Amino acid sequence: MLQEPETTARLAAAIASLHSEDAPNDVLPSELAVTHARAKLQQHLSSSGLGLEETLKHIREDLVPGFNASSRSPNYYGFITGGSTPAASLADNLVTAYDQNVQVHLPQETIATNLEDRALSMLCELLKLDPASWPHRTFTTGATTSNILGLACGREHAIAEASAVRIDVTASVGEIGIFEAMHRAGIDKMQILTTMAHSSLSKAASILGMGRASVKSVGLESTPHRFDMALLKKLLEQPGTASIVAISASEVNTGLFATSGLKEMTEIRRLCDMYGAWIHVDAAFGIMGRLLTSPEHSKIMEACEGLELADSITGDGHKLLNVPYDCGFFFSRHREIASRVFQNPNAAYLSGGGNPDNIMSPLNIGLENSRRLRALPVYASLTAYGSDGYREMLERQISLSRGIAEYVLDSEDFELLPKFEGEKKEALDTIYIIVLFKAKDEGLNKALVQKIKAKRKIYVSGTAWEGKPACRFAVSNWMTDVKRDLPLIKRILGEVVDEWKKET
Repeated sequence: MLQEPETTARLAAAIASLHSEDAPNDVLPSELAVTHARAKLQQHLSSSGLGLEETLKHIREDLVPGFNASSRSPNYYGFITGGSTPAASLADNLVTAYDQNVQVHLPQETIATNLEDRALSMLCELLKLDPASWPHRTFTTGATTSNILGLACGREHAIAEASAVRIDVTASVGEIGIFEAMHRAGIDKMQILTTMAHSSLSKAASILGMGRASVKSVGLESTPHRFDMALLKKLLEQPGTASIVAISASEVNTGLFATSGLKEMTEIRRLCDMYGAWIHVDAAFGIMGRLLTSPEHSKIMEACEGLELADSITGDGHKLLNVPYDCGFFFSRHREIASRVFQNPNAAYLSGGGNPDNIMSPLNIGLENSRRLRALPVYASLTAYGSDGYREMLERQISLSRGIAEYVLDSEDFELLPKFEGEKKEALDTIYIIVLFKAKDEGLNKALVQKIKAKRKIYVSGTAWEGKPACRFAVSNWMTDVKRDLPLIKRILGEVVDEWKKET
């Protein structure tokens, strides 16, 4: 038998042990552990197999030491990787156990799609977005896929708006293809106007046939993450051009927001309405700033104002929502465009019949026809902790980020990036969950990231700023504890500097 109750129970206990407080908490596996684990990987498929228990032993003893422990450690600051809350982890195991394929809305047979719709509605409420205003809601694998959805909807909208001026019938890319639709609409080119865009935006443009070259930066020279409004208007008004404006709500390298508040978002909305452009917000983790209510977070709160004026919004659940990989979400205010772009036609066996509750089958509003029930961990975590619980998590993460930034500002050995000329408080007020910095000593700066990792206590990521190496903290784990974590970070950074000075 492939499954025996007794063996299955032991497997469940083994999985649970990986999440226990007694589990090893080394953030970065040693080079030896990685080498050992790589060597122990099965080189060929055996005819009879090892059996369940031997395979479990092999994974636990040989392979797990070679994994990065990011999802279980609050000291992982490499990528914006949230952990998995206990409620989300439990729900995710249930998702695997019941193995639902959430594609067709079948309300008489399963509540899977009802649960997904409810989870997405609750997520809207968490982010202070009116669910009724965002009828096109779906879960994806992550923000990259969500960006593909956003640009696909934007492409459909922008070409349709242009065609409405020339012909009576809407030219739909989803129906007749991009070349014919552009021809009928009198469109010569498409452009995606943005500032310091995430790399996934270019990837999405490439996949959708608009091309990476269509992504144009319209940032100010002095503050490239902010929009040059005069240049934006100039590019939008070009004849024969269909446009999508992509707004970075917390840019991934610095954590800075592209817009400063409601006034700026209102002006961008006005310009886009004037020229038939679509507004897409890449808010992979920045969208969570809408939870904040305290005056000390006023800069972040202001930067999140007006995001509800966009046409579509991207977010990542496996970042600050702290649900397991993989989980992204996508919201759009245009339900009719969803079916024009993503409708799955001519498959009678996938019909759910009439839906009096107005829930669309997921396969008709997104990329995937087959998908796991990503909604359950989201539903469980939102139900368990509520908006107050998530706000408290985020406040702890911001406090730690600002504590790190303050240490860097006060240090004679490090420099906060981008360089800030004003008062220290002004600099700290702009810190969200990202802290970008460098060592002032150029020699140390080149080796800084590796020396921090070599301590095996905290994990950071290397990046670049103005052509030079830089180090980046990304604080996003629900277990963040400022009193516990900040002294450790200060100690490790101090040790790295002291050891470098002794070496040189």
